[in-house]
Amino acid sequence: MVAVILFPAIDLKEGRCVRLIQGDMSRATVFNDDPGDQAERFVAQGFEWLHIVDLDGAFAGRPMNGGAVDDILGRISIPMQLGGGIRDMRTVEGWLAKGVRRVIIGTAAVRDPDFVREAARLHPGRIAVGIDAKDGKVAVEGWAQSSSITAEELGRRFEDVGVAALIYTDISRDGILKGLNIPMTLALARAVAIPVIASGGLASLADIERLTKPDCARLAGAITGRALYDGRIDPAEALAAIAAGTRRTEEARAG
Repeated sequence: MVAVILFPAIDLKEGRCVRLIQGDMSRATVFNDDPGDQAERFVAQGFEWLHIVDLDGAFAGRPMNGGAVDDILGRISIPMQLGGGIRDMRTVEGWLAKGVRRVIIGTAAVRDPDFVREAARLHPGRIAVGIDAKDGKVAVEGWAQSSSITAEELGRRFEDVGVAALIYTDISRDGILKGLNIPMTLALARAVAIPVIASGGLASLADIERLTKPDCARLAGAITGRALYDGRIDPAEALAAIAAGTRRTEEARAG
């Protein structure tokens, strides 16, 4: 079993590190004016991946926080995945050339699935699809608009094309610390062969430990934001819980 990856989130708004409530840009809390410094702190705490979102870019449809992302890339050596405003191949290839390990395509996955397929063909293992669900339907344009497609329908579009991961976010839980929507996340994971990463609402060490249970073994990871910033989750305890859960699973399988 591969250990669940815990991704600390850095959401960028006007060059600063913020967290939103249910994707509402008017309800932003600034946690650090220096995203590069925040990235370095996460590295020092032992995290092995970063999850970065260009919030302004998600609404604008093009990168808007490039300077902050460049600064983060220049200050860390661990891999990062980046989403927000990635709507064309030039943007995909621009970020990959700069050192982003994996780019996340959201709105364009709904509106232009052939673009995702072509990006995955050209850059296997380096394209993820962001599936953000609101009232059972996938939301687009920085969560400002709802589509008519379900998460499972969208995920199935990209089977067998080389997509590295699906990142499933329950918008109703994002930023309000209600806990991950494990049933819906597992339903998506069972519907597709693509690895699924859980996002939205992770609130406590209990949520981390839930990810180490046998039924969550099919999940590739989870994203944590507000709970990490406000101290509800201790990084060392969280990473230790994941390591312990992985050991238990391996021992059980070894018999």
